[in-house]
Amino acid sequence: MDLYSLTLTEVAKKIKNKEVTIKDVLDDIYSRIGEVEPKVDAYITLTQNKAYERAEKLQQKLDNGEDIGVLGGVPIAIKDNICTNGVKTTCASKMLENHTPIYDATVIKKLEDAGAIIIGKTNMDEFAMGSSTETSYFKKTKNPWDLTRVPGGSSGGSAAVVSAQMAYASLGSDTGGSIRQPASYCSVVGLKPTYGLVSRFGLIAFASSLDQIGPFARTVEDAALMLDVISGHDKMDTTSANLEKQNYLEALVNDVKGKVIGIPTDFITDGINKEVKEAYDKAIETLKAAGAEIKEITLEYAKYSLATYYIIATAEASSNLGRYDGIRYGYRTQDFSDLEELYRKTRTEGFGAEVKRRIMLGTYVLSSGYYDAYYKRAQQVRTLIVENFKKAFESCDVIMIPTAPNTSFKFGAHNASPLEMYLEDIYTVPVNMAGLPGISVPGGFDSNGMPIGIQFIAKAFDEKNLLQVAYAFEQNTTYHKEIPKIEEGK
Repeated sequence: MDLYSLTLTEVAKKIKNKEVTIKDVLDDIYSRIGEVEPKVDAYITLTQNKAYERAEKLQQKLDNGEDIGVLGGVPIAIKDNICTNGVKTTCASKMLENHTPIYDATVIKKLEDAGAIIIGKTNMDEFAMGSSTETSYFKKTKNPWDLTRVPGGSSGGSAAVVSAQMAYASLGSDTGGSIRQPASYCSVVGLKPTYGLVSRFGLIAFASSLDQIGPFARTVEDAALMLDVISGHDKMDTTSANLEKQNYLEALVNDVKGKVIGIPTDFITDGINKEVKEAYDKAIETLKAAGAEIKEITLEYAKYSLATYYIIATAEASSNLGRYDGIRYGYRTQDFSDLEELYRKTRTEGFGAEVKRRIMLGTYVLSSGYYDAYYKRAQQVRTLIVENFKKAFESCDVIMIPTAPNTSFKFGAHNASPLEMYLEDIYTVPVNMAGLPGISVPGGFDSNGMPIGIQFIAKAFDEKNLLQVAYAFEQNTTYHKEIPKIEEGK
């Protein structure tokens, strides 16, 4: 049996029961990476030496009868904008090409406290800015379902390694859909927790009021286990919510009888792909057959989320990325005559086109004379979006929409028009604007064999309800059991 094909929960149980050694599991997963990674290009850095050293220590503890944690010995991959002590963290940018942090992000500490083994850092859109992983300075990650197509973004590498069975789970970050959209494109589970539930300490910032770390996994159960491990209050993050610790595995009940699923008919527009809409309609019928009540709701302000997002997110990016100036750390130009030229050349050479575009947009909307017209008004609309969701949840338990309006597209398909690329986030951005939890679950395939994701949204900090509905949907379908062939498709 190929160990790499097991779920996270299955392999953790085999290790704990001593049916396999941790080294067996690592050997198998690195062998799989050696076979598949040259085709997919999902990793920026692999950490074999550190991984095997940790595996040996964990195995000794296990052999001595000590507890090695719920993720004991399980190989996990990390998006390359989450700081790892002694391991390069590049944000897929020339600006941080040689940046090696001297501390771990809180989520890394939590994973290692639970016994996980970090096996590598995954590719992404530069500074998490993009929806296809095409803006990476290092490489273009391919979709395991069709190597001529994108895996989504910005956490495309983290989605691809789970889909291609090169990791049992991974961490990504979600600012406007960067976990859920690639999860949809790659047919894996992608969970964006409530803003504040998971510490952002050690996450290199894109837009601080929107960013959230979350897991990719092969099943809802695995995602719930990962959330169990990484969630919780952190005094190092001032936006971290100080709430009672939850056991999210308790929510995994295959029962939606009495649950009210909200369907925002006014938000599912004509722009949606026909086959995605058909899969969505079929998903509604699946939950209805399982006993859920389907209720039409209104999200009148959700349609303004995308425009609002690209004002607020770029403004925050402009501020956050101001620190990369060639003085403090990161890339520095070699040819300059004065301080101004040092700044200008460093940032011109160190950042890619998409990052520059967003910095300029953000600087513009924050500038004198435009702040009130754009940034202030966007924040006011954001408040309306938040209130809109609160009102919707008065009549339903969970909202259900497609994860993305289309399936994965060919490389270069949207290069000529950034706006077309931005529209791929139309169904994911509202969740970030309102700080809510959302999850994408495999929900079918189009006529080209490309995955389609179904998204569930819940009230803030209501991950248990969210996971219960997602789990019930998964248990009543078989899409999550399909495996990519990792070859060029139609």
